[in-house]
Amino acid sequence: MALELMSSAPTDFDFVIGDWVVRHRRLKERLANCNEWVEFDGEMSTQKILGGFGNLEDNILRLNDEVFRAIALRSFDQNTKKWSIWWLDGRLPSQIDVPVVGEFIDGVGTFFANDTFQEIPIIVRFIWRQIDQNLLHWDQAFSADAGDTWETNWTMEFRRQRQTCDRAGSKPAPPHASAARDA
Repeated sequence: MALELMSSAPTDFDFVIGDWVVRHRRLKERLANCNEWVEFDGEMSTQKILGGFGNLEDNILRLNDEVFRAIALRSFDQNTKKWSIWWLDGRLPSQIDVPVVGEFIDGVGTFFANDTFQEIPIIVRFIWRQIDQNLLHWDQAFSADAGDTWETNWTMEFRRQRQTCDRAGSKPAPPHASAARDA
């Protein structure tokens, strides 16, 4: 059962709601001057929560011979007008990542967090862009020098899944459940 959305809810992330096929590109090694990319497929399904002041993204990632699940949880702070995004890898169910926090300016969402990677202090940056209503782009970059330089180490291209009708052809079929830092 879908709960009522609040009319005052932000619309910044409305473009990501729905079901998507995902093409991942991730550096084989991060912060190691590596130029070798690993590509793999996945699926994402996102729905609004918290009356529209958040959303939950359910993911399937197919990396080599491994299939695993992950979620992204997003929430909007009405006081700061900023979004927070947490990532939980289903392979590490008791370890949720430090949230990236940010906002949308001119349709581009940019989010940052101070974190560590292999015991190195880093800044994490996510960038979200809607290319059109059926195509989205996300990338993740790390900076080990306080933001002077950035290494983009993961990108995702999202293509909206086509809606299918039920057998009577009268309404969309229910969506099936279908990316981040250390996956």
